[in-house]
Amino acid sequence: MSREQQRQNVRQERESLIQELEAIYRRAFERLTVLDLGEGSLARLTQLLLHSREGAIKPLQEEIEAPLITHAPDQS
Repeated sequence: MSREQQRQNVRQERESLIQELEAIYRRAFERLTVLDLGEGSLARLTQLLLHSREGAIKPLQEEIEAPLITHAPDQS
């Protein structure tokens, strides 16, 4: 398998993981809407989920968006 194909496979896997995580968090937020919680508890739990989501997804997105360096810069 070529190096480019390996990079593409890794990128696809990261994108797939992001989609799976998004689905998990979407279901979690939907469950919150049916819980009989007070406003304060609901707000705290929502904040925790948002922080968790960001912590889980952001590193994967950053790696996908990172520029690919294929050669050293010219020394001129």
